[in-house]
Amino acid sequence: MQNVVIRAIERLDFRTKEAYKTLRTNLSFAGKNVKVISLTSCTPNEGKTSVSFQLCLSLAESGKQTILVDADLRKSGLSHYLSGQVELDDACCRTNVNNFDIIFAGPVPPNPSELLGGDAFRNMLEVLRMKYDYVIVDTPPLGSVIDAAIVGAICDGTVIVVESGAISYKFVQNVKE
Repeated sequence: MQNVVIRAIERLDFRTKEAYKTLRTNLSFAGKNVKVISLTSCTPNEGKTSVSFQLCLSLAESGKQTILVDADLRKSGLSHYLSGQVELDDACCRTNVNNFDIIFAGPVPPNPSELLGGDAFRNMLEVLRMKYDYVIVDTPPLGSVIDAAIVGAICDGTVIVVESGAISYKFVQNVKE
């Protein structure tokens, strides 16, 4: 497993930090079998990657072994592993934050939906489920492409990140459906 140093972690104000702790607590009350959580949004740039990262930090801070999987294959993703070019252990990176690992980006593949819907991704999530307390999967916006629905179908739950004041209630409802 490779090592990665996270040099700058955004300092959050008290309210924001408490919001992540609340999300973390809500996940823990969802049940011990709810371990693999996807995060999506309605449109790009709503903050889902920031929320995914901060949620992982909060979970790791509480002593939970956590891994963040970047499954936005249209921007990046775990394409080397899913296409069989590397082993899972080679795709995982240990960070300098205790209890926090990441699977980073690879090159953009020509077939993101097919890779995410394939057996390799499903099997990878099962392996990670056994190894980690939480697997947080950062997916593309559901309002833009179908990838998040494919990933969400094999996760234990999905969180939709919505930018306050920018996205209409009706649009969020349509994306949720």
